[in-house]
Amino acid sequence: MLALVQAGRAGRMRAEVALVFGSNPYAPALAAAREAGVEVESFPDRQDDFGERLLATLKAHEIDLICLAGYLRLLPSEVLAAYPNRVLNIHPALLPKFGGKGMYGHHVHEAVIAAGETESGCSVHYVTEEYDEGAVVHQIRCEVLPIHTPEQLAARVLELEHQAYPEAVAIVLTGSVDAN
Repeated sequence: MLALVQAGRAGRMRAEVALVFGSNPYAPALAAAREAGVEVESFPDRQDDFGERLLATLKAHEIDLICLAGYLRLLPSEVLAAYPNRVLNIHPALLPKFGGKGMYGHHVHEAVIAAGETESGCSVHYVTEEYDEGAVVHQIRCEVLPIHTPEQLAARVLELEHQAYPEAVAIVLTGSVDAN
């Protein structure tokens, strides 16, 4: 999230982060956003009216593109319908491998190493009603060495994520990727 804030402020993408939303008001990302001077909203995502509330919040802040970062639940279908091909997520592996429900954080890196993969990386993709199934917008790859621990691989991939996400936003905003 902060990588996107910084990229927007530095002019590396033609966008600015206008709002950071989190369902947990005590999440460190929300504190970091506040400290960076970005507006923050928070309310629970397990209520029946969550989709309606989130849509109203997004519209009130005139949000054009939604970028998920660390949000582990599926977005409500009404939000996806209101933002067709305007919702992105970043995943710490090269999709379509090592994606889907439960594949986040250390689980992904452990699976990559256990599978004996020689490369990993990150993928920015469109969000659909299924975990990690949307078309990939942008990927950056890195070598997986036999000596890598899941923690070392995670640190390397995180560096790539900070580069890839702003690049993917720029790609989407220039219309140079097909969502299908």
